[in-house]
Amino acid sequence: MDQTADLDWLAGGVPVSRRFDDPYFSLADGLAEARHVFLAGNGLPARFRPGFHIAELGFGTGLNMLAALIAWRAAGVAGPLRFTSFEAFPMAAPDIARALAAFPEAEAVAGPFLAAWGQGARRFSIGGLEAEVIAGDARETLPAWGGRADAWFLDGFAPARNPELWEPALLHAVAGHTAPGGTAASYTAAGAVRRALAQAGFAVTRAPGFGRKRHMTCATLA
Repeated sequence: MDQTADLDWLAGGVPVSRRFDDPYFSLADGLAEARHVFLAGNGLPARFRPGFHIAELGFGTGLNMLAALIAWRAAGVAGPLRFTSFEAFPMAAPDIARALAAFPEAEAVAGPFLAAWGQGARRFSIGGLEAEVIAGDARETLPAWGGRADAWFLDGFAPARNPELWEPALLHAVAGHTAPGGTAASYTAAGAVRRALAQAGFAVTRAPGFGRKRHMTCATLA
């Protein structure tokens, strides 16, 4: 059985992990953050093509997945977008629904996902998307994964609060499960994260961050 997320809530419907004492997305605008950091940071939607595969560390509310799905549908690419996420502490469906209520554009496409999630599905297909959320410690589940992603969303809780999801060995596994020329993006520009990505084989750059964050990280597999 999944270990579920333990939450507090801030004004505006922002969930905060009690385990990591960190919000699940930007207090400014989580959907805009997803688009700035994870889509634009990976050169999306311009890089979309049939069979494109996104992988993610830290599924959370599914907001990044829904942002990608909205962009995919708008781009009109043939075939489904593939999306794989690794999550140690999945949120319950009612909590995800509560969080997504703050983003009408995402909420409008979330119904089939929430229905599948509420029934316990961790692999689901919804108009234009083939998704799988792999529950458990990514340090164990990612090395055993058989896939390779074209783009990575590195969205664990802050490195200072959730260091396990930013360990050099795990980021090396990310590189090993990235297609040639693939990319990764994260809201954090912590030096240890950038160095670990570089040591794993990525060419790493800093880019303007979202909201109050001065910088974020973009990386391309060399």
